Amino acid sequence: MLMKKWIALLAVGVLLFSYSPLQGQAQTIYDQNTMSVLWFQRSGEAKALYYQGYNLGKMRLDEILAKKQWDQRLKPAIVLDIDETILDNSSYQAQFIVSGQGNPLDWTDWFNRAKSKPLPGALDFLHYADSKGIAIYYISNRFESQKDATIKNLQAIGAPQAISDHILLMRKNEPSKENRRRQVSQNHDIVLLFGDNLGDFSGFDHLDANGRVRAVDQHREEFGRKLIVFPNPMYGDWETAIYRNKINSSLEELSKLRKNNLIIYQPD
Repeated sequence: MLMKKWIALLAVGVLLFSYSPLQGQAQTIYDQNTMSVLWFQRSGEAKALYYQGYNLGKMRLDEILAKKQWDQRLKPAIVLDIDETILDNSSYQAQFIVSGQGNPLDWTDWFNRAKSKPLPGALDFLHYADSKGIAIYYISNRFESQKDATIKNLQAIGAPQAISDHILLMRKNEPSKENRRRQVSQNHDIVLLFGDNLGDFSGFDHLDANGRVRAVDQHREEFGRKLIVFPNPMYGDWETAIYRNKINSSLEELSKLRKNNLIIYQPD
């Protein structure tokens, strides 16, 4: 049994730290993402966390409506991110691993296909919120030029209120979503927010990795009450924070930054 465990650990090590046979160079960032994508696609735990998040969202929505916990001068609204919150794009990430090629910063071709599938629990929750008269706004850092494809994909899966006025995308290369949330807040009281990235919530922009962790502690009372977070180990601001926003560095440098940021057990 012990030998089998060592063999299994060795296999994982080879997978994570081998050289890329596709490029014949140092291990690529794509290869390093294998376990993250596998976990997201294949683990029951990932699926359970989406169900858990949306079940929690429904319970909180019921409580908010029953107790009228919103500004009565405004209409209650929920705000959701799109990618890895409602739509599953993991197959796009997987193709980088298999091919060893592609630009992870350019999602244009993938978005234009409008073929992403819904994540577990998303549609049931959205339809429930819609049935309760809640305004639904989708705030994403997809580009404004990708709006038609985004609407097509959301409507294809049956997402309610997936119309132009309720889909707020990124303009003028402004990755912060704060102004778009404020836009919704002009006529609505945002009672719940959903996302896979801390940037989907207020108070987390422009922070380094340590600052993001500190901000989570500061907002701890809001998680599970107003802020619902979904798991995304494949990409996100957590990763660029580790790179210190040097996303255009060489693959070797990015790999080095990843390893240097590991918290390693140090024996006494």
